Amino acid sequence: MEKKGTTYALANPLGEFLNKPPEDFNRGDFLHVIEQKRIERLTFHYTALDGRLKELKIPVTSRDQAELILAEGERVDGSSLFSGILQAGVSDLYVVPEYKTAFLNPFDERSLDFICRFLDKDGERASFALDNILKKAHAHFQNNTGLDLYALGELEFYLIYDGDPNIFPMKKQLGYHEAAPFRKSGEILDEMIHHISRITGVVKYSHTEVGFINSVQSDQDEIRGKSAEQLEIEFLPKPAEEMADYLVMARWIIRNVAFKHGCVATFAPKLELGVAGNGLHLHLQLRKEGKNIMTSSDGELSQASLRLIGGLCQNAQSLTAFGNMVASSYLRLIPHYEAPTQIFWSDLNRNALIRVPLAWNAAHNLADRINPTSPSPNNSPENRQTVEFRSPDGSALVHLLLAGIIMAADWAFADDESLVLADKFYLKKEDTAEEGISDNLPVLPSSCGESARILISNREFYEREGIFPSSVIDYIVEILNEENIEVHSLSGSVDMRKLMHKYLHIG
Repeated sequence: MEKKGTTYALANPLGEFLNKPPEDFNRGDFLHVIEQKRIERLTFHYTALDGRLKELKIPVTSRDQAELILAEGERVDGSSLFSGILQAGVSDLYVVPEYKTAFLNPFDERSLDFICRFLDKDGERASFALDNILKKAHAHFQNNTGLDLYALGELEFYLIYDGDPNIFPMKKQLGYHEAAPFRKSGEILDEMIHHISRITGVVKYSHTEVGFINSVQSDQDEIRGKSAEQLEIEFLPKPAEEMADYLVMARWIIRNVAFKHGCVATFAPKLELGVAGNGLHLHLQLRKEGKNIMTSSDGELSQASLRLIGGLCQNAQSLTAFGNMVASSYLRLIPHYEAPTQIFWSDLNRNALIRVPLAWNAAHNLADRINPTSPSPNNSPENRQTVEFRSPDGSALVHLLLAGIIMAADWAFADDESLVLADKFYLKKEDTAEEGISDNLPVLPSSCGESARILISNREFYEREGIFPSSVIDYIVEILNEENIEVHSLSGSVDMRKLMHKYLHIG
């Protein structure tokens, strides 16, 4: 049991200062923080239509002014933040802080920051805002099933830096879990983890990933001739809407830390042919009354898990419209690089679209087996089972992707066909290969244009109950069609690189 008053180096600084959890933060707390820490500005953050975290800085000049801003929010130009959906004539939106998201800005010691929600002229949540779509989808699912969907993301990215890669060189495609001095990014990654952990409290771990490029070949001065080291930060499960916010915020922190050190961090789906791309794998977990229900009493996958898997299989093709949104996404979804190409699920297999990872179901208290002279049994181990959805990449609009996944889960619990599909698309590891797994299995789309066509044919699925506004579906289709390049027909590595590096700052 944790002792009262115990503090840890990575504790949330704001919660530590106020001596309360974020869920209990209130306006009076923030006025106290402003006065005691001599805060000079409030920074409002919000996720715009491009999926990137935006900000508005508001100088604090008096207690009354600060209280007004905290109570009422501010006004912004929605036609710029949601270009393609909102017209200039009806563009004003309110941005209102959600108090539990407050944090002390790690890059500006005089700023108190918040994640904000978009409200319309009537004070209602703006129906087209990405975070509001996700919140509405999750509420719909909760009302229909009595369940919550939790998610955790595996955020992959390349850190591109100057340095001599020939000193303790890493080898191509052999960077997984490499340590210093072969890994050169250690201090920078530690700084990223430090900030993300203190703000969110839900970082599980970090490590180097498979990819490494000794010298990036590019026509862009920003990265040409530099080394690129692939890294991953994995999170702990949180409710879907919270995880979406954390992933967007983590990208913001990662980029800022990289910039501080004169480096570039990129979430681009692909940087170089023959080198691993950046995925955004999502582990999903169903809970009822706070309890994980992914396994039954015998440790096997529960019927609820099988329904979720069936729903993902049924809708995997259209979900690429939210999870694989640029042309180079379809250079990542190829055999031999632990990226899915066909729709099936399997245990442990990293080539499957949906993977069931190890989750301590058949074995507990493993440390006692390694340390038999010092047993300390954990009598109530947490159920950590998830299923991993592996097709999305760094171009994903995370809020919309998770909203789409929830709509797939909602269908799965309403239609027993989901159980039929789960049975149909299960392959044992010995029955699979990296390519040509089975001519009978459906394939994922091979281009943005194909994803757009599939989304159009399935738009009613996402628009039902008014969850996805038709204007948002129209927008997604439009940008996918603008990205409609048959990437596998491109000739020459130079053309391929130009395409891949076009998305250096996506996400």
